[in-house]
Amino acid sequence: MVYLALACRLLLLGVFLVALVSKMRAYREFERSLTGLVPGKAIRPAAALTTAAEAAAVVLLALPHTGSLGFALAGLLLAAFVAGIVLGLRRGTTAPCRCFGASETPLGWPHVIRNAVLLCAAALGLITGPAVPTEIGGIAVTAACAAIAGLAVVRLDDLVALFRPLNTAS
Repeated sequence: MVYLALACRLLLLGVFLVALVSKMRAYREFERSLTGLVPGKAIRPAAALTTAAEAAAVVLLALPHTGSLGFALAGLLLAAFVAGIVLGLRRGTTAPCRCFGASETPLGWPHVIRNAVLLCAAALGLITGPAVPTEIGGIAVTAACAAIAGLAVVRLDDLVALFRPLNTAS
């Protein structure tokens, strides 16, 4: 169980770190992507709160004795993301997903599923506890698996596009 907890921790740490860095690199675009998801006057505060909470999650997940708090905060953020995206989809929002950079892919059900899976990882990490294993081989394998899973999460839009049918209508 300790390796499962570490995998969840490293996965969430990596995903939130990439999300935070990409939002900071294109902060105005991230703010604009919240149109339709958040009321107009709340866009700036929501963007600031999101980035601050993601930064806090990264720090809490990275520090050895704050893993449980990190899992809890990550879970709250992911639950809010799932709820926000579902509400936006129900309202017909076509805002692009700026979770991990300059994607032009509109928010959709794959984003809901991605965040729900990450929410499960946060819950699993919270349940299994923040213990860290000491065997270097197990840590290395776990880190590699978490990195591969994190890459799949971050590049979800590209992976989904690979399996979409080609539009051959002329």
